[in-house]
Amino acid sequence: MTTFPLSGIAGKAGTLAKFSAAMTATAKFPALFLGHGSPMNAIEDNEFVQGFKAIGQTFEKPKAMLVISAHWETRGTYVTAMEHPSTIHDFSGFPRALFDVQYPAPGSPSLAIETQRLVTRTPVHLDEKWGLDHGSWSVVKHLYPLADVPVIQMSIDYTQPASYHYEIAKQLAALRNKGILIIGSGNMVHNLTMVDWDKLHSSGYAYEWAAIANERMKTFIQNGNHQALIDFRKQGREFDLAIPTPEHYIPLIYTLALQEKNEDLLLFNDNSVAGSLYMTSLKIG
Repeated sequence: MTTFPLSGIAGKAGTLAKFSAAMTATAKFPALFLGHGSPMNAIEDNEFVQGFKAIGQTFEKPKAMLVISAHWETRGTYVTAMEHPSTIHDFSGFPRALFDVQYPAPGSPSLAIETQRLVTRTPVHLDEKWGLDHGSWSVVKHLYPLADVPVIQMSIDYTQPASYHYEIAKQLAALRNKGILIIGSGNMVHNLTMVDWDKLHSSGYAYEWAAIANERMKTFIQNGNHQALIDFRKQGREFDLAIPTPEHYIPLIYTLALQEKNEDLLLFNDNSVAGSLYMTSLKIG
């Protein structure tokens, strides 16, 4: 992974200054958490895809998007900073049609630099190699199918606890006032080792522990009890089964950290797949 100092990109004819001028104050943009599920959602037309499309119609087109995807884990924190991010097909065993999908949205080096400037909790490194993984493009393509909104990704530092990620996300909040849509992409309940493959295409089937975990998570979310969600390892067996590893859960923490007092919250796509996955998604603001 290649990283670049701030001066390396900012030196291009005042990139940061141009960004600051373009990103004038706007009405506060919402923040989303999208349960992305199977990569096949990129090419299927199902209830979850319809949910993604519908939520995208509830607010204006953003100037750019910042996506925190479950599928980019690093040691340290990175943001993509290239002009033209590649479409990464980071999976196997799926139909050729899925590998043929390209999402040629532009990147935004200037947004990457602004993100680097805003986050003081930890150094943010600029990356020019990663691109857009399926946790990003498989869902944003339903929001903006013309790929005409710039996208950058922020990585998840796998060495750090949920509280650390919550603090970083708090420092991103100013972007919501500059026309930036921030999206966490993962799954609240995500246990691939316990998937019932015979019911992979049957929504609505959930193991008891998965349903309990999903309901408790929603209760914490609706009550604004973020601390309980940050302390997910203290919530018992159902949470441990729902979150065997944290990478799909952490994007939820990023989205929740952006919620301000008394902001509207909407849950959607609240349904299960294959016993051990939930597609539950939310919109803040």
